[in-house]
Parts: sequence; structure tokens; C-alpha cells
Amino acid sequence: MSGFANTVVERATQVNSLSTHVRLIRLDTLLYVMTVLSDVDRRKIDTGDDTSFYDSPRYVTHASETFLNRLTDLYDRILTPGDRVFDAMGSWVSHLPETELTHVVGHGLNAEELRANDRYDEWFIQSFNDDQSLPLADDSFDMICCALSVQYLQYPAAIFAEFNRVLADDGTVVISFTDRMFPTKAIRAWRTATMDERAELVGSYMQAGGMTVTDQIAQDDTESPFYAVIGSCD
Repeated sequence: MSGFANTVVERATQVNSLSTHVRLIRLDTLLYVMTVLSDVDRRKIDTGDDTSFYDSPRYVTHASETFLNRLTDLYDRILTPGDRVFDAMGSWVSHLPETELTHVVGHGLNAEELRANDRYDEWFIQSFNDDQSLPLADDSFDMICCALSVQYLQYPAAIFAEFNRVLADDGTVVISFTDRMFPTKAIRAWRTATMDERAELVGSYMQAGGMTVTDQIAQDDTESPFYAVIGSCD
């Protein structure tokens, strides 16, 4: 596991670095990752550095308007005014509703995209495939969302264990996806699975991270089928 020397953090207001809240993943969690995905499962066609792949900004949404509207509606049903949100593996738009939120932290791999997101109060860059420790405080978010990106995680159990750590006891995690992806960067387990099997895979990630799956949504669409797996802390 690499250190945080290369983690880039930018805040909307100049305050202390997020890295003061770093907590390392426990060894037993890392060992459990092996039972979720095998070495073969984690393989990518493009084995190059993820940060290099995302060097150039892509101001696209990777899903249809129908999908995005469904996602915003789902967030709207979960969020209440004053909530704190962590948008993991995010980009230039978060698809959050107009709900007034206390604090939104974004994460991704391209600084220009993250800087363009007007819902973020702060953001940081980190490759989850290189470093699975989140520079965030325990119990600091009411909702964690990860839209259209879970297919790229090679060590999901460790990441979801961290989601569990930073999520408040009554918080919610929402993982959404469709059939679109960068195929060369998606893991083999995802590329070879059906949509329903992908939902089961995400459910296994949550369980490996110590969370409970509370709901699954599958809505067909000719452009972008809408799938979401929703979970909470055990």
C-alpha cells in the first residue's frame, strides 16, 4: 500500500489538509479482499497507470438523461437538508439534487474535472487501486455515493471497509452503474458479468466491507439501464 505523499488535496476554503484524518486499513480487511476478487478477477486489459489514463478531462456523463434523472431522484429520496456527502470516484458533475447540504467532499483522478464541480466544498485526488486508505474522519458523512465508476476498483473490499468507517451509523451508501464503461480499465470480473451479476458483485463488496445491502434497483432502458445497490452500516 502506498503512502499519501502523492495525494493531491484542494479545498474551496484554505483549511488544514484532509490527510490528518488518515487511518490505515486493517491487515485482516486486506486479507479478506482476496476472497472477494481473485487475481484473475482484478485483471484489466490496460494495466497502465490509472492517473495517466485520466490525465485529460472528459466533460461527459457516461449515461443517458433518463439514467441521470433517476439517479438524482434516488439521491433526493435519501438526502435531507444539512446532510454531509462524500462523492467517491466523481467528476465535474455529481447529479445531486438541489437539497441544501452542509458539506460535500469529492474524489477523483482529474483535477480540472473536480475543480469544475460546483457542488464540491473540497476535493482530493487519489488512485483507489494504489491506495485504499481514505484521508477522511470516522463517521463524517451521511451519504456516500459512487456513480458509474465501481467497475474500475481492483480492491473493492478495502475501499468499502473505508466507506463503512467514514459513514455515520445511520448513513447510506449508494452505488449506481449502467452498461457503459471504459472496457480497457474495467476489471475482468465486471466485464464478463451480466447486469444482475454486477449488482450481486457490488452487494458482495458491501458485505466484505462490513455493510448491509438494504435495497437494489434495476430499471431497464434501451440507452442506459439504471442499476443501484444501496447499503448501510451494520
